[in-house]
Amino acid sequence: MAIVQMAKVMIVTHRSQASDLLEALQCEGICQILNADEAAVSRDFPDLAGGGERPRDIEELLGRLGKCIAFLGGYAEDRKGLAAVLAPRTVIDERSYERAVSDEQILQVIDRCEKTQAKIDKLKARCEGLEATLEMLEPWSSLQTPVEELGRLKKTTCLAGLIPTTHFDKTAEQIAELGAAIQQIATANNRHACLVVCLKDNTSDVQKLLRSAEFEQVNFEPMTGTPADLINEHRENLSEAAKKLQDQFTKARSLSRNLLKLQILQDHYSNLLNREQTRTAAPATECTVILECWVKAKDYPRLERIVSRFKATVGAVEPAEGEEIPVEIENKKLVKPFEVITRLYGMPMHFNVDPTVFLAPFFAVFFAMCLADAGYGLVMVLLIALLIKKFQGDTKLIAMLGICGAVTIIMGALTGGWFGNAIGEFVPALQPVRDKLMWFDPFEKPMYFFGLAVGLGYFQIMVGLLVALVHNLKQKDYIAALCDQLTWLVMLNSIVIFGAGKFGVISPSVGAVFGKIALVPAAAILLFSQRQGGWAGRLGMGSYNLFSTIFYLGDVLSYLRLMALGMVGAGLAMAINVIAGISCKIPLIGILVAILVFVGGHLFNLILAILSAFVHTLRLQYVEFFPKFLIGGGKLFEPLAKEYKHIYIQK
Repeated sequence: MAIVQMAKVMIVTHRSQASDLLEALQCEGICQILNADEAAVSRDFPDLAGGGERPRDIEELLGRLGKCIAFLGGYAEDRKGLAAVLAPRTVIDERSYERAVSDEQILQVIDRCEKTQAKIDKLKARCEGLEATLEMLEPWSSLQTPVEELGRLKKTTCLAGLIPTTHFDKTAEQIAELGAAIQQIATANNRHACLVVCLKDNTSDVQKLLRSAEFEQVNFEPMTGTPADLINEHRENLSEAAKKLQDQFTKARSLSRNLLKLQILQDHYSNLLNREQTRTAAPATECTVILECWVKAKDYPRLERIVSRFKATVGAVEPAEGEEIPVEIENKKLVKPFEVITRLYGMPMHFNVDPTVFLAPFFAVFFAMCLADAGYGLVMVLLIALLIKKFQGDTKLIAMLGICGAVTIIMGALTGGWFGNAIGEFVPALQPVRDKLMWFDPFEKPMYFFGLAVGLGYFQIMVGLLVALVHNLKQKDYIAALCDQLTWLVMLNSIVIFGAGKFGVISPSVGAVFGKIALVPAAAILLFSQRQGGWAGRLGMGSYNLFSTIFYLGDVLSYLRLMALGMVGAGLAMAINVIAGISCKIPLIGILVAILVFVGGHLFNLILAILSAFVHTLRLQYVEFFPKFLIGGGKLFEPLAKEYKHIYIQK
């Protein structure tokens, strides 16, 4: 179809009914509501304030729900396999949704989750602390002296710590020279646990020496008892803490049965928050809330019916001068999947044209040329037919690939590609059928492929110019249509016909006539393609625009990537078939190996081919096609609607 016509409306409602009205609008999902900064009424009446206070209670509850969901997610049983990838949201019915939302016990579940998480965090920290203490005490297990006695010496200082084995002998000699003594207790991790005893007057010198030897002092405070007793005590404490931790894990796993309810509640309150933020951000008086909205023109009667159920009025208003109108596009069923390409690029301006209907056939054909294999197209169509029914959410991309796969079957049959040359290699009985369907073999007649790629590329560029011409005519911008599109259409096609005459494709006399005709639009481009400023600047820019004719040649040659990708993919498929054929000759397991090589190789080639085809075909639309007629930068129409992250409500 085209860019959807938008209407601007203003709804005035009593404050008491604003929330209910917004909920009804959110359920329908047809209105984009402007906040006070965007609304024109706020500029006309600056004294209008927002509709209320920030919904902090909802924000706080959503924060708690998010933490609980993240916490319980680690203890819930995850869905696995392809089903979880294709349908990540849990399907529920409306009754289950309402039951979960109205469940008053769920707040108690949140409290229990928070308490359980706090206990688990505390017990984990205690276990980690006990393990660290045990690791510190382990080297001292053979020490018979209670650790508190080490700090009670009157005339001497006892330092306990770890010293690297590489420094121990030298350090022991230096300590002896200072009149101190060192006693090795045990060895662990290339370090000696030792006690250093010195007179208190020599403590600073000994500590300085120990620091240079990378001595790591151990502090036993406030522990009492022998290291062996302390180790036993800490092991008992660790065992007790670990048991309590396991109990809390069990409680968390039990609480995880409420995960779906929490997810439902989070989706519910997320929509409520969005609604309340819209209400509080809208312009308002003491008694009313003013909703300035954009709505699709065809949805305006639905909007009137919704508003009529409340103490509110609705009316159409004229957009303010220079106001940006949001853009939405709608297309028929077969073209709709290709909206993915347009949306990836960005929406057109509201006064421009929707490119989807024009790019759709080109994208499908170019994609098929890059694959150029009917076998690969069949695999794509079969896989997508299996997946699309199980897929949740927007299926436009998958449907688009399905259409491209169907066109690939046709293109592959025309070029004789059936998993490369698999028919000739493995099923020669089908060769007559392949030959009957085949138009040309790219490896025998590569110039056919060359001409097809260049010809389709040139045709798409002409279509782009023609779309811009027709659009300008509809907008009654006749000067732009004449000077910016018609001149190029006439000149470029005249040059092509002139070249065809030179190469003998058509009569040279006909070519000569069109060569002279090309001079007329060339002069128009030189003089009128730049229509602002003085004549010197206009002629300079016109000369540059005329020179840019060579850029069209570059655009056309860019389409040769279609031929290159198609032939590379076919060549790799043939190589896979050769390897599979050689594998058949392996004794005993040859057939099995050949099947693995054939299936694995072609699957790998298919994945590479799909990625390459998508990216390069996308580039041709964005770089070569769209600039000929499309003005991007439109603002996407984003109506207030209910969105669900975790669940899918089955109507």
